[in-house]
Amino acid sequence: MAAKVYRPAAEVNLGPDSDEFYISPNVKAPRVAGLLVKIFVWILEMPIIGPMVLYILKKDNLINKLVQDAEIPEPPLFTATHSWEDIPEQNVCLTKPDLSPPERVQEAISCLPASLESTLAGSPSSSLKRWTIRDFNRAYSSGETTPVQVAKRFLDAVRECSSPGLSMAFFISYNPEDIIRQAEESTLRYQRGTPLSAMDGILVAVKDEIDCLHYPTTGGTRWLGRARPCVADAAVVAQLRACGAVLAGKTNMHEIGAGTSGINPHHGSTRNPYNPGRVSGGSSSGSAAAVCAGLCPVALGVDGGGSVRMPAALCGVVGFKPTAGRLSNAGVLPLNWTVGMPGILAGTVEDAAVAYSAIVDQSQPSYLRPELNLPLLKSSLSIKNIKLAKYAKWFNDSAEEIRSCCDKALQTLHAHYGWETLDVTIPEIEEMRLAHYVTIGSECTASLAKYLDKLRRSEIGWDVRVALSVYGSFSSRAYLNSQRLRNRQMYFHKEIFKSADVIVSPMTGVTAYKLQNDALESGELDYINGAALVRYSIAGNFLGLPAITVMVGYDRAGLPIGLQFIGRPWSEATLLHIAFAMQEACKKNYMKPTVFYDLLKKE
Repeated sequence: MAAKVYRPAAEVNLGPDSDEFYISPNVKAPRVAGLLVKIFVWILEMPIIGPMVLYILKKDNLINKLVQDAEIPEPPLFTATHSWEDIPEQNVCLTKPDLSPPERVQEAISCLPASLESTLAGSPSSSLKRWTIRDFNRAYSSGETTPVQVAKRFLDAVRECSSPGLSMAFFISYNPEDIIRQAEESTLRYQRGTPLSAMDGILVAVKDEIDCLHYPTTGGTRWLGRARPCVADAAVVAQLRACGAVLAGKTNMHEIGAGTSGINPHHGSTRNPYNPGRVSGGSSSGSAAAVCAGLCPVALGVDGGGSVRMPAALCGVVGFKPTAGRLSNAGVLPLNWTVGMPGILAGTVEDAAVAYSAIVDQSQPSYLRPELNLPLLKSSLSIKNIKLAKYAKWFNDSAEEIRSCCDKALQTLHAHYGWETLDVTIPEIEEMRLAHYVTIGSECTASLAKYLDKLRRSEIGWDVRVALSVYGSFSSRAYLNSQRLRNRQMYFHKEIFKSADVIVSPMTGVTAYKLQNDALESGELDYINGAALVRYSIAGNFLGLPAITVMVGYDRAGLPIGLQFIGRPWSEATLLHIAFAMQEACKKNYMKPTVFYDLLKKE
């Protein structure tokens, strides 16, 4: 199979009449779990035979042709960082550079609509009453309830959904005594009339890839918490703590982030609150599911390959990944240096905006720091002339129900706001996916090498052992060519953003698929569904672009469908505006998940 020879990026036509050939992922790997995945691991780890099998797998899945052996004219681009560009954004509040996290939260609260609805209402029998940060803050300030009362309801709910009857596996660890202690301190501040911010007393769950005292950071493993002790809060956690947030424990995740399903043989497989027989998505599975189930309005995740946005879409919540460098990576497991960063999962776009204001990184000197705009969400009608770039072949490479639902959402945006959809071509989508896979896999094995060399293989999940075998087989040439492809994609996307404000796509190619019993103890290898889930995620990570997903409907089985908006670097305020407008247009149809808790219920 001849290697691909790429022409210079500047010669590629990005218009709708482009002759670029769209390659739909043709993954050649059957789903395996249980005994079959164990046999496959034994084969891959055998001398001589294992490398031969890995070579065939990479050849059949076009890694060799499109990446490793390809001829690419561009030089490598090793990071997805962006210099600050002062691109005008509509209807925003420019924050002062020296504000503290609580002061930024206050700024964000002041940007919200004056009469924000407390519920996202559907029909009376299925209405989704998703309490927001501002709802909790008002209830605490008025004395209607207290952070302690809400914390106790939270703990009761976690115990219930962790019971054998449900086994939702939202959390890896949570400390009831510490949660109550934080809630008591917050309650006292409200009683004294001195809350630290509107986030004081707000429950926030933290993905177990982010340091949060006094919990170990396991990365979804049984061993990493011992090998790498947690000695301080991550930067994003410290900022939330400064705002008075109640850190509610460490959420479940796919082991070392090496999967998209949220199936974890060590800590239980996180189930989807809309249907506990379906996957939640990964790798920020517990964070997405906990928000979906009403356990907290906000949770932190980490997004290295859609790991915040994919589970958000499958669980019907907001998933927000800012521009690379906008949030600090300090205290986050360094599993993928150039593609991963913290992200936000929230019940509403408004809460995503408030949490974002709290954790944005303002530690650099002001002359090095990009400006921080917060969206004035008082009226989406003030955002005019928005242009949405759509690559039809890519957009349509999804399940029919997803494609139809997302198309209707775009029609709604045009009808409500007059926003235009532009037809474009984004070349080499599959090549970018494979280059990202080589990059994230190579960086993962490099970052864990000092631990893996001393570790017994039996301590690692079977599916992750397969992933690590594949990751370890990538050559330096494959990694370098991947960075050349990153350079090309950066050029393509910058060109598209010259005429469009955002790129729009479905968030996933499939909705939440069935969680099968044979995968619970061994994990599973389902690269076909995995490729469908990750299909629309890559640019946000590989190119460091901000991206957000919001629910726009359901499939026939009642499972959520997410629509994604990808923005220019540093255009988070515009993305939040657009996502808020989309949410407002769709929220009347939002339905309550099967597993859902109302933490503001009256006694």
